[in-house]
Amino acid sequence: MKYNHSLLLVFLFVVYCCLPNSLIAQDRVGIIKGKVKDKQTQEALIGVTIQVLGSDPVIGTVTDIDGSFRLEIPVGSYNIKASYIGYESETKFNVTSSSGNVYTLNFELMEESTQTDDIEIVAERNRSASVANIVTPLSVQRLTQEEIKRNPGGNFDISRVVQVLPGVGSTGGSVGGFRNDIIIRGGAPNENVYFIDGIEIPVINHFATQGSAGGPTGILNVSFIEDVTLSSSAFDARYDNALASVFEFKQIEGNSERFQGNVRLSGTELAVTAETPIGERTTALFSARRSYLQLLFSVLDLPIRPNYWDFQYKITHQLNEKTTITALGVGAIDEFTFAEPRNATPETEYVLRSNPSINQWNYTTGFALKRLVKNGFINVALSRNMFDNRLDQFEDRREGEEEFRRLGIESQEIENKLRIDVNKFAGKWKYAYGLVGQYVKFNNSVFNRLRREQRDDNGTIIQPAIVVDYESNIDFFRYGAFGQVSRTFLQDRFGVSFGLRTDMNSFTTDGNNPLETLSPRLSLSYLLTDKWSVSGSIGQYYKIPIYTVLGFRNEAGELVNRDSRYIQSTHYVAGLEFLPRESTRFTLEGYYKSYSRYPISVRDGISLANQGGDFGAIGNEAVVSEGDGEVYGFEFAFQQKLTKDIYAVFSYTFARSLFSGLDGNLIPSAWDSRHFVSGLFGWKMGRGWEMGLRYRFAGGAPFTPFDLEASQRNYLSLGTGLLDFDRLNSQRLGNFNQFDFRIDKKWNFNKIAFNLFLDITNAFAFATPAFPQYTFERNEDNTGFRTTDGNPVRFDGSNAVPTILENNDPIAVPTIGFIVEF
Repeated sequence: MKYNHSLLLVFLFVVYCCLPNSLIAQDRVGIIKGKVKDKQTQEALIGVTIQVLGSDPVIGTVTDIDGSFRLEIPVGSYNIKASYIGYESETKFNVTSSSGNVYTLNFELMEESTQTDDIEIVAERNRSASVANIVTPLSVQRLTQEEIKRNPGGNFDISRVVQVLPGVGSTGGSVGGFRNDIIIRGGAPNENVYFIDGIEIPVINHFATQGSAGGPTGILNVSFIEDVTLSSSAFDARYDNALASVFEFKQIEGNSERFQGNVRLSGTELAVTAETPIGERTTALFSARRSYLQLLFSVLDLPIRPNYWDFQYKITHQLNEKTTITALGVGAIDEFTFAEPRNATPETEYVLRSNPSINQWNYTTGFALKRLVKNGFINVALSRNMFDNRLDQFEDRREGEEEFRRLGIESQEIENKLRIDVNKFAGKWKYAYGLVGQYVKFNNSVFNRLRREQRDDNGTIIQPAIVVDYESNIDFFRYGAFGQVSRTFLQDRFGVSFGLRTDMNSFTTDGNNPLETLSPRLSLSYLLTDKWSVSGSIGQYYKIPIYTVLGFRNEAGELVNRDSRYIQSTHYVAGLEFLPRESTRFTLEGYYKSYSRYPISVRDGISLANQGGDFGAIGNEAVVSEGDGEVYGFEFAFQQKLTKDIYAVFSYTFARSLFSGLDGNLIPSAWDSRHFVSGLFGWKMGRGWEMGLRYRFAGGAPFTPFDLEASQRNYLSLGTGLLDFDRLNSQRLGNFNQFDFRIDKKWNFNKIAFNLFLDITNAFAFATPAFPQYTFERNEDNTGFRTTDGNPVRFDGSNAVPTILENNDPIAVPTIGFIVEF
């Protein structure tokens, strides 16, 4: 998009926002309410002091018999502190008071250790900026509600917002920065797991790549999110199937006082969120979002037509003072089609030929019950998720003509899950244990023509046909158990946590052997002073192969991958944390991860760790569990919570990611970008104005050059070039740079707030390097392919003129929109 469009939007935004503030009363009052609980028992705490820091005169209150509090304060942004005798204080930063919506703010306080008179008292540590705990004392980060909502370039997409955290990369270098394949410390996108309020959600992106989890835009509604916590190692033993990270999304509770909501309109979508009480003990949240990208792309004469809906709900009911049950759900409907542009170019021709049409829908729904017991609590979660995926692609865009079908996939992944965990403490001991069981169904119908048969003039086959064509329906059980125990020593300076879990299944050859996936993990932490701490962890983690691998059948209809083994990864991590003040955190960590049993493609001889960064599906092929890998590096992070109207995040990560194929040689994986830099700066300027800046840098991603001869011979039937796997990941793209800018102006009316924002992604129009694209040159009048002899292009492309598109044009994307709270 050209810069004159950006400048026009900026101009209109500034003109509108400079209207005199006297037209709108600014002395409005907002409501902040919430609850305070004991972190270990989840019991409500009565009489906790809630104070608005920096207020003059002092504004505050205390919690009632239910642990609840309510503040009515002038609209604006505040830091709010909860303090209670015998407990460590906690401060929540950048809490926004608005006349439109009630802000929900909850605290969970840790009980202070009891010290006898003859033992040296350890100074209380300022933990508000820290996310570390005894189970996960390092490799853990958190973003709060306001940091998520106001993230420049995030476009209200939680999958993009988390990319500001240390250790988090994306496939920005592979597809121009417009996919959400989350890369944690050099691991593949499918090595991450995601939980919402204790329920696992396997799909968090629209147009997801089956078997990989990435996609161009996120599903989750940021208005629902209270905070998101990322653990990139030292995982709690309760979480299964994680090799690279665990994301925990904590949702807000619905407003218990009155109906409220918001409407958000941006350059790409319309979203509506509502929350309401339903009786005295029940609250509910609902949301729906509709994309109109297909209309925008039609106006811009682009060949793609992405179209999606998503929905989300949460209903919470308090059965009694000890028991709460929550029903939640997330769902999406996606359609990705194409249209002939009015002015065809080699670039648009490539898009039309190389990508499949996508029809997907998915949902996750479930119930989570929390029961308070003596010295602890019990969680029970029952859920079901389903992912329905259909991909279609035809040669030369001959839609519906089966003889020209290149790709046809219809599949469903269905999981029914039950999770139970018990969490208790006794003195300085903290322990948890639990079980998980799931019933899995996977249905898959695959037709994929990888090569057409080609013959020379004498009828001799010079290229045999390669076609994958099978149907597969499998179902099986997965089950596991875990235990975790933790304790502090030496006046609570030294913390130790040990966890153990095992996971089994009824499908793979060795799936019922609990020793096959016995997964110990140990974390140690030591408080050097009240500001400095050092920690380390070692852990072994396992992941079951993806369902597309397990369900693959050969030409004889045999399930040839039943002997696949769980992928294994062992983490070694050491780190240092410095908390100079309550609002500031520095961390420095080094890590080494070794992989074994990684699936390798029998057909191509390459690790599946190199797949998953594009649209479609991976894993529909025979594999062997013989791949190895190693990832190592270090990361530095700085986080400044809101102080004097400014907040900031900065991180640098170095990561080498190496995996082997059938030849056993470790080479750079597709995620080996090596250097990642991210920075976020926010400034609350007063009178409803806020500005945000974000910068991201990633080293050039590896890529594999084309096999030029095979590409020319197969382009017309495949629509893409063929890669030369003998030179796998031997070249690199240019470095990825992106600077995003956002400015907000908010007006508060009587029970309504209006927020106008301008968000410019890649504001400096840096080049966005993406994988090169192989195609044929077009003729002068752009009606077909140019040929060397002037005749129509031959089926084997021998008279075509190949060209490689560099695919690194700079793109700045301005978005103007508004949010109405009511």
